[in-house]
Amino acid sequence: MTFRLASALLLVLLIAMIAPSPCRAQAANSPLLQVEAWRRAVLAGESGALASMYADSAKIIAPGKAPSNLKSELAYWSSWKSRGLKTLSAEVQSQQEPQPGYHVLLVQLTLGVAENGGTKKYYVAVGQGYVEQGVTWKIAAEQREAETRLKAPAQRKDLYPADVDAQKEIAEALETAAKSHKRVLLIFGGNWCYDCHVLDEAFHTPEIAPTLNHNFVVAHIDIGEYNKNLDLAKKYEVPLERGVPAAAVLDSDGRLLFSQKNQEFEKARSLAPEDILAFLDKWKPAGGR
Repeated sequence: MTFRLASALLLVLLIAMIAPSPCRAQAANSPLLQVEAWRRAVLAGESGALASMYADSAKIIAPGKAPSNLKSELAYWSSWKSRGLKTLSAEVQSQQEPQPGYHVLLVQLTLGVAENGGTKKYYVAVGQGYVEQGVTWKIAAEQREAETRLKAPAQRKDLYPADVDAQKEIAEALETAAKSHKRVLLIFGGNWCYDCHVLDEAFHTPEIAPTLNHNFVVAHIDIGEYNKNLDLAKKYEVPLERGVPAAAVLDSDGRLLFSQKNQEFEKARSLAPEDILAFLDKWKPAGGR
């Protein structure tokens, strides 16, 4: 079950348990408009405006599903301004209305923060449960994930199709790499692996995609439930027992140049774009760009 689905279900239950019966006066705004107002308040660091958007008895769940409180949550959101927050976008990725007067939104935040003379992006996934109170909507429940430097995938792709012949896929990747003067990057994992999808999402970002695409041909090697293509993992000296995603780099002639042995990508969600770029720069072909 993805975080977004789990959060949505949890928030629906929380709202049902803790929120008072909604007043049915016609609200002057909507939950979506309220999210925009909330975004502006976080961007400005306006703790008072933020506080007014939450119900007095709002239920707060911190990262790791740890119970928290409204005071701590307001302090967290307000702290971004002092950390150098310059830009903030809020993408509503899904929404549902479990019953009239209640609304659940799953939102992906992208925060641009001034650091070391540049701007770095941070990502926070947050679920918010709104209840209609009088002429407005209030946040009655909120759950967020820990901030990351890599964006969580909105949906999981079929990165590791079950019917693919991995031996053939590697052979084709090596052929393409030889013709284009690239190297082959093998990523061992499975569709069930959340960090495999985080890593793939990073591969398609503007910060990383140019370096990756100019220098590497990527092949995803399905390990099933740790019972598939184990011979290839052994051949390329990848210790799957240490977790996936796990990487190996091949020269275009098939020679093994690198195999992951220290869980470099196993917790992809904890990496920054700079970490992935440093790896790619280290193992790209001589003269690569």
